[in-house]
Amino acid sequence: MIRFLLITTFIFFIGTVNSIDIEGIVRDSETGELLIGANVFLKNDKSIGTTSGLDGSFVLKNAKAGNATLVCSFISYQTLQKEISVPSNGVQKIALNLVSFENELNDVVVIASNKTTDVGVRALERLSSNVLNIVGARAIEISPDLTVANVLGRVSGVTLERNSSGEAEYAVLRGMDKRYNITLVNGVKISSPNNKQRFVPLNIFPSELLDRLEVSKTRSADMEGDATGGAVNMVMKDAPSRLTVRANVATGYSSLFFDREFSSLHNAKLIKTAPYEQFGNTYVATMSDFGNAMNAPLNIQPLPNVIAGFSLGNRVLGNKLGFIVAANYQNNNKGTNSIFFEDEMVQTESTLRVTSIKERIYSENQLQYGIHAKLDYIFSKKHKLEWYNFLVANNNKQVRQSNSTNFKLFYEPEKGNLDLAYQTRMRTTNQQIFASTLQGDHKFGEKLNLNWTAIYSKAGLQRPDQAFVNLDNLQQNFVNDMVIDGDGSDRRWEHNSDEDRSFIANAMYNLALDKTNIKLQAGGLFRNKNRENHYVNYKLKPIDTNQSFETIDQINWTVYTPKGSVGPLTYSATEMMGAGYVQGRFERKKAELILGLRTEYINQGYKMFYPNAGESPNGGQQYYDLLPNLQLKYSPREKTNWRASYYKSINRPGYFEIVPYQIQEEEYTEYGNKNLKRSEIDNLDLRWEYFPKPLDQILIGAFFKNINDPIEFAYFSVNQRQSGYGLQNLGNAKNLGLEIDLIKYIRIFGIKANYTFTHSEITTPKVYYAKDEQGNTKTLTKDQTRPLVGQAAHVGNISLLFKDVNHGWDAQLSASYTGDKIIIASRYYNSDYWEKGAVQMDASIEKTFKKGWSIFAKAYNLLNTPKIEFLKSYNTYNNKFEFQSAESGETLIRKEYYKQSFLIGVRYKL
Repeated sequence: MIRFLLITTFIFFIGTVNSIDIEGIVRDSETGELLIGANVFLKNDKSIGTTSGLDGSFVLKNAKAGNATLVCSFISYQTLQKEISVPSNGVQKIALNLVSFENELNDVVVIASNKTTDVGVRALERLSSNVLNIVGARAIEISPDLTVANVLGRVSGVTLERNSSGEAEYAVLRGMDKRYNITLVNGVKISSPNNKQRFVPLNIFPSELLDRLEVSKTRSADMEGDATGGAVNMVMKDAPSRLTVRANVATGYSSLFFDREFSSLHNAKLIKTAPYEQFGNTYVATMSDFGNAMNAPLNIQPLPNVIAGFSLGNRVLGNKLGFIVAANYQNNNKGTNSIFFEDEMVQTESTLRVTSIKERIYSENQLQYGIHAKLDYIFSKKHKLEWYNFLVANNNKQVRQSNSTNFKLFYEPEKGNLDLAYQTRMRTTNQQIFASTLQGDHKFGEKLNLNWTAIYSKAGLQRPDQAFVNLDNLQQNFVNDMVIDGDGSDRRWEHNSDEDRSFIANAMYNLALDKTNIKLQAGGLFRNKNRENHYVNYKLKPIDTNQSFETIDQINWTVYTPKGSVGPLTYSATEMMGAGYVQGRFERKKAELILGLRTEYINQGYKMFYPNAGESPNGGQQYYDLLPNLQLKYSPREKTNWRASYYKSINRPGYFEIVPYQIQEEEYTEYGNKNLKRSEIDNLDLRWEYFPKPLDQILIGAFFKNINDPIEFAYFSVNQRQSGYGLQNLGNAKNLGLEIDLIKYIRIFGIKANYTFTHSEITTPKVYYAKDEQGNTKTLTKDQTRPLVGQAAHVGNISLLFKDVNHGWDAQLSASYTGDKIIIASRYYNSDYWEKGAVQMDASIEKTFKKGWSIFAKAYNLLNTPKIEFLKSYNTYNNKFEFQSAESGETLIRKEYYKQSFLIGVRYKL
């Protein structure tokens, strides 16, 4: 027995001595980029093979000592064969540098781009002159996110503003509201479909159309001056270096509809054009113009969601002409279950209290599509033309059904009836953005470069035949029908267009002076913008308030305002902008200095077709700004950067915001402010960057913003008789913060994490009530300091990654946290409306097979995280209502649930 053990041990030892591990790393020979998924094997024994991991490394186990040929292959790279000598003991370490294919015709050179990979975007961040965060196409593809808004939520310092279906719609960057950020497509500003403001809804853009998403957190002189929080640049798919075909299709479902039905609109019965616009302003409308009825929604079980995408690209004509066409289609059914409380100020106690509770049920069908097409023609190494076009659209059909009760529900059940109100809102919202851009890039000699861009952009929004059914003071008998004693219904039409024509030109001159590389830049921008907005509303009332009915289409209506009501939302606006800049970039050894100055002139005007009494129908603003910038970058080592920057920026009022309008919204009166001024902001940034490996990074940054005349949505007094909500300049504010961004990969595992702390302060006068010595209630004011609207003190993201290239697995578990933030600044002391901090968790997984096929699954809102709005005060009167609790010290205003959604699909790549 002992002899057997000795022999076995000896054989094992001999085998171990002659079994060697070969370790190595695979890189791009020119850029040093780590290559993930490269095939590595021994030529004389293909059973010993593997693929490079997330950090570009590989391990070949059980190789035999002696001479061997190591083979490495990767798409778009020349196959490498390297003769190696495997030692008889220890670990052999090998570096494999692959050379990319270059397709040459005369003086035309096309090289495959790596700016969409994780390593490529890390290199862009490291080499950029601005403070950048970038998400590449592959990271977007394997993430749980389907729209640009959700992708943006993974970036440090970003919080998301969600709509009534729970979908991310707008981004708040570094605590700065969406109005302080700009949206670009391929570096160019685009039109907005919003009927009042400038900002662009980011959920309208399918993430699949992007090559990468760039967030620039500092501004240089060649960027427009209103990027205070940051500039979100969507770089669309580019023409590939070879034939590329990609397609995917997926289906899914929202678990919300496991428990309830979906309310759908009658599409065929939708009246697209208002009688006012069809027949003129003297036309007297009758119920026949409205289909003789108020259409009731249909309660159905929704069909599964459908997602599909396709792209085709290549280079032809000897690689001179490149093209790509990409399309995406999404048809999703979403829903929300919500409770909402109305409130009022109690002067004797100087606190807000709840007056009624509403249960709201949302059903929304969202049909979204996007098309992107690009052509580029390379005349030579020095001259190139690019023409790209895109169209994105988002068509939403939403039904909101709600019932409300006041406190009598809890105190007077013995009367045999309840004071109830039922509301149904049926709304179709169609949004589109189209842009066509022609760009030229020209080099003259080795020093002079000229580029230019001509842009046409048009956006629109249409809300045809919106229906608002308000049945107040309903009495429910002990039978199954209802008796009306109500206010009636509205039928409303709205549509707007926003059209831009712009031209941009830039010149760059390079020279070397005393070991200093200098790049001098100058350029200009001209933009002409035209906006049209139309609005008409008809009031309908029941013919007989004692009708019995079961559904609203059984009610007999009459047109109470047969000529319709038009108002300040019917207007036109224009804006002419001229800008110019000069900038110098100076590079010497390890340091880079950028000095720049930008000037912008704005001439903004409006025309009201139906002004309020006493208001002039025409108005506008003109102003001129000088916007300096200074940036310093120091790289003591290749993998380390220190950055410091200063820049000045502005925030302009929107086109409609300076119109002196008055609009009665569902829950408040909104006013325009013709005296609204632009905000002026001084910005300081510091950041330390360390890139230990091409895929890894550690970023630590700090920022400070001093905001003069910030624009915020708040309660204010318009005159001695009127008050309501609107936009105001609220003194001065300060905003400072700290950002930490970490990415680390170890073989098949990775982690991405970021955290942002933001602190902002603004001091404004607030109203409160107190009794004098005689016991009379007096209205007083005192200053209160609070954060900026939309700013959360704590924001964090973490993603755990798994990538097993050998077996074709990709998996990601992502969580994001956003802390408490103010959503509406109240006029009353200690009465601002807040949104509760929350954690949202999502996941995705993909399995890749041979010949380009893969299957994938995505899951959203795994924790069923609700959206909660509240007041940081409590009135004991609220105890009369369900869901209110004195123990928390907070008043619940709104609570919405969306539940989980799931998606599974198949993808093909050629």
